[in-house]
Amino acid sequence: MQLTEKEVTYTTTNSYATLNALTKDTKNVWLVCHGIGYLSKYFLRYFKELNTKENYIIAPQAPSKYYLNNKFTHIGASWLTRENTVAETKNIITYLNTVYQTENIPEHTNFIVLGYSQGVSVVTRWLAQEKIKCNHFVLYAGTVPKELSKEDFTYLSDNKTKTTYIVGDEDAYFDDDRKQLEKIRIKNIIDPNTNFITFKGVHEVKKEIINSLVE
Repeated sequence: MQLTEKEVTYTTTNSYATLNALTKDTKNVWLVCHGIGYLSKYFLRYFKELNTKENYIIAPQAPSKYYLNNKFTHIGASWLTRENTVAETKNIITYLNTVYQTENIPEHTNFIVLGYSQGVSVVTRWLAQEKIKCNHFVLYAGTVPKELSKEDFTYLSDNKTKTTYIVGDEDAYFDDDRKQLEKIRIKNIIDPNTNFITFKGVHEVKKEIINSLVE
């Protein structure tokens, strides 16, 4: 018995969700990537307390949807797994580029890129490969992929990008040692002046933390 894995290239369609309207009064444009188990339209609930006239939020949708908790009622999604990661990453970056180009973000706005949990690995790979310029890069309770290096992010210093890392003090995925290792890695390869925020809580998105990023 001979097993052979083959590949094909084809065109696919994926959705994304937005919150509020992009107008002349918009000050901040966010591109936010959710974590495992979310859908983009529900992830946007964490951004609803932001000033609606000044903030426009774009939430890309992870492509791999599945039923949660084996009850076949609620649906979540995942960006990547260990299976065929290189090819899947290429597909996701192509998708994010298309979303970014479609939205045609005005140059005068403050562009904020945020990744939460697994979304951190997605946005860091996207910025590293495509050299996307942003005013504020927010890494929320996630890790930077091992294959990325300082050279991938030197362009951010030229753009004077502010970097913030956020994690809960009781996050089950980050004990004290892992927090420290991630802090060192982020300072070494992304931004030595990164602002580190530790809040009281678990692996969760806090609306008050999101709100503070533009106060």
